[in-house]
Amino acid sequence: MKKSIFSLAFVAVLLLVSANSQAQSLKDLFNKENVEKVVSAVTGKNTVDMTGTWSYTGAAIEFESDNLLMKAGGAVAATTAEAKLNEQLSKVGIKPGQLSFTFNADSTFSAKLGAKTLKGTYAYNATEKHVTMKFVKLINMNAKVNCTSGNMDLLFESDKLLKLITFLSGKVNNATLKTISSLASKYDGMMLGFSLEKKE
Repeated sequence: MKKSIFSLAFVAVLLLVSANSQAQSLKDLFNKENVEKVVSAVTGKNTVDMTGTWSYTGAAIEFESDNLLMKAGGAVAATTAEAKLNEQLSKVGIKPGQLSFTFNADSTFSAKLGAKTLKGTYAYNATEKHVTMKFVKLINMNAKVNCTSGNMDLLFESDKLLKLITFLSGKVNNATLKTISSLASKYDGMMLGFSLEKKE
């Protein structure tokens, strides 16, 4: 039985590599994230460990379905939208290395932007693949979670992201909020958020 599962996993790895042209060597093929994807595909289980400190690396964009992505103009639209969101986040001080989230095993978390630290509690729903974050003085923030051992995207509906940005940064102005809001309304079914890399 174990031999059969290993064979199935090996075939899945080969299929993953053929579909993913980024794997350029055996080291790439058997890196931790690719192995996690194969295990998830074979077992149907996708375990998420959010604990640790995650540092902001750039904007994250996702369409609710491939169909909506194609209607919006495909990869070009997604790349354009991501660049615009990066630009607007940078204007309010949210730049790579300036924002981080720390999720603790006791369901508490903190968000740090520059010298400012905000704390709260969180709950992860594995079935829905989303997290509910509750800041001390803010309503619940629901985010979709795309997570591997080293990278995580926190994706919000546009109005929630606007509230979070306003809450995190004191530099937000109406022009920035309008631009992000307009960006979201232009591409229906798009979620916006943060791409993060695990530090610890």
